[in-house]
Amino acid sequence: MESKQRGAVSCHTGMMKILVTAFDAFGGEEINPTERALDRLPDEIGGAQIIKHPVPTVFGEALKQAIAVAEKENVDAVVCLGQAGGRGHITPERVGINLADASIPDNAGNQPSDEPVVEGGPAAYFSTLPVKAMVAAIQEAEIPAQVSTTAGTFVCNHLLYGLLHHFKDTQVKAGFIHVPFIKEQAKENSPMLELTDVVQGVERAISAVAKSA
Repeated sequence: MESKQRGAVSCHTGMMKILVTAFDAFGGEEINPTERALDRLPDEIGGAQIIKHPVPTVFGEALKQAIAVAEKENVDAVVCLGQAGGRGHITPERVGINLADASIPDNAGNQPSDEPVVEGGPAAYFSTLPVKAMVAAIQEAEIPAQVSTTAGTFVCNHLLYGLLHHFKDTQVKAGFIHVPFIKEQAKENSPMLELTDVVQGVERAISAVAKSA
């Protein structure tokens, strides 16, 4: 497609454009912290225009929607957000793997087992976002952050790998940030962050992406 071929055209015609996606609640939860954080993100971060688009926690459909919006808007980067319950840090992901293996059904009832994200695709892709700079930017605000080397094998990883595969020969950067539960989810035995800290952490990570362009 033309937008895919053109790559980072918007950088040369004005403001950088970054698509930010978030998931809806899944696995019996009533809240997905990324959906709430997405609502609170400003329309401009670090001099970049922010395009916000929630995607469903559904294998294939999330990827389809993210690609469609990214190409329609001719974005320079895609930053996906997802929940990683049990983690105590905001964790930019370093790698997406070519595996869909779900321990629970997605929101459409799909539960793939030992399936590739892309038939015949490489085993893995590294994020094309500056993950270490993103972590450093979050930590500067005294919000817990670290690089993660596993995005799991659920819809989050499917979306990350699928985007990296789709945009591999373009200038469009892509990556993923996992966030912990938030206090509103009242998880007594899991780490939780304030929603305001999640929002600020994501903003700082996106600022690092904008600076790296």
